Amino acid sequence: MRRAKSERRFNRSFVVLVRSTTWRCGRLERLIVSYLRGRTWKLGKPQISIKEMLQNFKLKGKRKNEFLDAIRRLERRNIVRILTF
Repeated sequence: MRRAKSERRFNRSFVVLVRSTTWRCGRLERLIVSYLRGRTWKLGKPQISIKEMLQNFKLKGKRKNEFLDAIRRLERRNIVRILTF
């Protein structure tokens, strides 16, 4: 139950790109950073919601959990920042 509540809160949060580096990152982390870099460059928006990213990458089930774990790893490395509202 607690995990489901944290998942819902995590889906309502925003991701902001802090550093544009992908050193020692996996394939999924590189995709996330390149997507954020492209959105910032094309639209000028420094933040994007996690829900919108999940819809864009078309992830469900186990892949969705891997995606959320990758975002947490990027935050731990200070590459992105997660803003929760």
